[in-house]
Amino acid sequence: MEVSGSDARQAPSFNGLGIAPAILELLNTRNLTSPTPIQHKAIPIGIAGQDVIGVAQTGTGKTLAFGIPLIQRIAASKGRALILLPTRELALQVDETLGQFGARFGLRGAVLIGGASMGMQIADLRRSPHVIIATPGRLLDHMQNGTIRLDDISILVLDEADRMLDMGFWPQIREIIAAVPRERQTMLFSATLSREITDLATKHMKTPTSIEVAPPGTTADKISQEFFIVRKDQKMQLLESVLSKYLGSTIVFSRTKHGAKRIARAVRDMGHTSAEIHANRSLAQRREALEGFKRGKYRVLVATDIAARGIDVQDIELVVNYDVPSKTEDYVHRIGRTARAGKDGHAISFAMPDEKRDIRDIERLIRKPLPISVTPVLPPARIMAHVPEFDDRPRHFSPRPRSFAPRGRSFSPRNPHRSAR
Repeated sequence: MEVSGSDARQAPSFNGLGIAPAILELLNTRNLTSPTPIQHKAIPIGIAGQDVIGVAQTGTGKTLAFGIPLIQRIAASKGRALILLPTRELALQVDETLGQFGARFGLRGAVLIGGASMGMQIADLRRSPHVIIATPGRLLDHMQNGTIRLDDISILVLDEADRMLDMGFWPQIREIIAAVPRERQTMLFSATLSREITDLATKHMKTPTSIEVAPPGTTADKISQEFFIVRKDQKMQLLESVLSKYLGSTIVFSRTKHGAKRIARAVRDMGHTSAEIHANRSLAQRREALEGFKRGKYRVLVATDIAARGIDVQDIELVVNYDVPSKTEDYVHRIGRTARAGKDGHAISFAMPDEKRDIRDIERLIRKPLPISVTPVLPPARIMAHVPEFDDRPRHFSPRPRSFAPRGRSFSPRNPHRSAR
């Protein structure tokens, strides 16, 4: 069964979608009054217990599209749900969002991502959590150690399925699916619908309803975009010029973790507060960077593509692609960090003269021409002897990331003595 995206009009409210009164009350208290198109289409199907394939661009509210049906069904049946995501940032973000609703029903949750004490996660699992949020690698660690069983999972969610495919998680996902019961509800959400995802849906889902509310590559209507053609040795000066013009909160995307470190230091030398998120940062450092950015402690957040889908921060004025992304599809996810929740945003990208083909690839993906702006008069180059220069071209590396994560979280209020451990 397929639902056409052409009639996915935004509903005036969440009423009439089959949502329980207690959840409607929580939505109202959080000033969430109108569902996004993906929420409007997916929530009634999910509440009915049917399998769902949801295809929608980044920043369209997919977490609540599966989260509301999941919380409502688990609260009614006291079953268990498993949510798989590609990165720890996404896992923590989903945990934070669903925790606001699950606590109302006394539901417990556990977050299983790598890097923190396995013992703390095992302790959370012993409390029989109703909702397990995990990255595939860390979940498999627990399965192999015998610290978790999946034979009572009644709802399985695969979020950002295309990203998990890109990161090489598909063999792990197949192994996990084989461990959960056949009789279950499966909800799969993705920004694109590839052949591999379609094959998985055909083999492991029961007549899923397919919802596509925007074609792949669609960008938010209120994002203005521009490109600058600039030499590599001029990028930092151009960034300084851009940051002096746009004074709001800004995310700068680097192609490599070494480049992100160099950019973050240079931005601080320019007099701006900045933090960085990339694979060389510890869990505590990455969480502090994101929370500091949300609170306004840092004006500029420098990140690699590991955070292109894991940052949900309101009122981001500007996204800067310091490097053109290695994968064309990541351009849409990067710029989707701004212009969220119907607000305006701007995206600026730096392309080197030999990257004009990459610009054409992006134009084909988003189906619109991209304006090339005249490079402004640049400030003098700064001397930053303490920041080594790196080649920011992509390097080959294993597609499976190292797992890293904190202890599991509970949807219900914590015991204050427990949190001090």
